[in-house]
Amino acid sequence: MRQAFCRTLLEFAAEPDFVFLTGDLGFMALEPLRDAMGQRFINAGIAEQNMVGVAAGLAKRGMRPWLYSIAPFLYARPFEQIRNDICVQDLPVVLAANGGGYGYGVMGSTHHAIEDYGVLLTLPRMRAYVPAFESDLEAMIRILIATDRPAYLRLGVSEQPPWLTAAPYAPWRRILPGRGATVVFVGPLAGSAVDAIRHAGLPADVWLVSELPAARIPPEFIVSIRQSDYLMVIEEHVAHGSFGQALAHDLMSAGVQPHRFAHRTAQGYPSGLYGSQRFHRVESGLDPSSIVAELARAVAQ
Repeated sequence: MRQAFCRTLLEFAAEPDFVFLTGDLGFMALEPLRDAMGQRFINAGIAEQNMVGVAAGLAKRGMRPWLYSIAPFLYARPFEQIRNDICVQDLPVVLAANGGGYGYGVMGSTHHAIEDYGVLLTLPRMRAYVPAFESDLEAMIRILIATDRPAYLRLGVSEQPPWLTAAPYAPWRRILPGRGATVVFVGPLAGSAVDAIRHAGLPADVWLVSELPAARIPPEFIVSIRQSDYLMVIEEHVAHGSFGQALAHDLMSAGVQPHRFAHRTAQGYPSGLYGSQRFHRVESGLDPSSIVAELARAVAQ
């Protein structure tokens, strides 16, 4: 999604209050933005805590800073500065993090972001945006360029199948209607999984959530759960602090309790090995084959 990220931000490069800071990353992708923004494009170096502090200072002076780095370097390393300098002061700073979930594969746990939005959403006023497709990213950037609050943008690789024309962007969307199990995804893995679900001919009602904390649950989603009596939530994030946990809380508070509930999440490193993003998804049961097998069992019961 980096190319779409750069391409869309270029539309706002001339805005005098827009400033972009990178932690010495973005090579072979962000050069057009650098050239267009001039002195408002700042390479802050490998000094993420300082970069966050500088962004907070710029925001206090009326600027709208965007920060860019590999995900764990952007949310984990400078967490104290994000908490104290940005969120406690309620400043409009956007953290644009590349490589959500297991995106950096063989680089290992230091480069993985499997607890990111759960951690950040504990902070005041923070919102997280998780695009599944490039078109989502373009819509999100237009929202975030004018945001008045702290925000986290979790970038990955779009896995949108050629046949899928996603509905116009919204925090909640139905991407594959059906009258079987109710399934809801967070993030890009929705694309490859929904392709497998469709190919297998499984009767699933598939939804996508792209903003966290999630907005009000759509009535159509509630109807779907009550009809199917089965809910599966799938996200490339650990269970603690996840969307699935928050959704279960909201559903129970609303008196909606499906008879069967499945939550597929990042399991960390069961084998103690590192591999590609696909390797880690398979270990966690987040790959299309595992998801299809789970749904097939649910349909058979």
